[in-house]
Amino acid sequence: MAQIVVITGLSGAGRSGVADVMEDLGWYVVDNLPTSLVEKVVELASLPGTAGIDRLALVAGRDHGGLLARVSAVRASGHQVTVVFLDASAAELVRRYDATRRKHPLAGEADGLLESIELERAQLKSIRESADLIIDTTDLNVHQLKERVLAAFSESGTTQLQVAVESFGFKHGLPLDADIVMDVRFLPNPHWVDELRPLTGHDPAVRDYVLERAQTSEFLDSFDAMLQATVPGYQSEGRSYLTIAIGCTGGRHRSVAIAEELAARLRSRGLAVRTSHRDITR
Repeated sequence: MAQIVVITGLSGAGRSGVADVMEDLGWYVVDNLPTSLVEKVVELASLPGTAGIDRLALVAGRDHGGLLARVSAVRASGHQVTVVFLDASAAELVRRYDATRRKHPLAGEADGLLESIELERAQLKSIRESADLIIDTTDLNVHQLKERVLAAFSESGTTQLQVAVESFGFKHGLPLDADIVMDVRFLPNPHWVDELRPLTGHDPAVRDYVLERAQTSEFLDSFDAMLQATVPGYQSEGRSYLTIAIGCTGGRHRSVAIAEELAARLRSRGLAVRTSHRDITR
């Protein structure tokens, strides 16, 4: 049976970029596929004489109606299917459309570009909620997007849950792709220590300032215990990806140190974990 990735999401959020990376990884990519043809393409790829098409990436076209039902049918036939949803903030999507001067596919159904974006977001809400992996491309350049996709699919075929731990700053907005969000603004802030302000959570001095406190240890032990209780549930539900977001005020000090420490604890239990720090350079 084939491994199948269905790439969907908001127009302008990076579906084509993900498709390009999948092709570089050796996947057979079908772009702009009408939803009605999903099952037929999977069937054709499974026929004798198509040896080698055991990894199939399908980029959903604009007609998303019935996509979830089609995905369920393909899964029921025995194929392993991962749905990837590309998301981005409305402001960033407006900027991208202004830069390329392209027309939004729903331009004829709404009064303006922003309205078209929000209309599409509403139409795709159920697909986003059912996606196996959500990638927020708001702050990603093409190279960072490639790294994110490589991290998710270069080891494709494994059934192990892949965990992403990312830090962020609340003043820059919540990450769109997080499954679990934890606020660590209750911890003392290194920003108010003059010699620590220019540093980040990667620096030993900041790391020690954050982690060598009783309240930090108690928090990490409690949060880690919660994850030990909940992660098996995600795995039993068939989840392939889990994103944990750790937020502080600016995303440079406390959240970075906590994210790295949490990732180390998860790795020590055999989980596949990657870290990223969205706002560390701001």
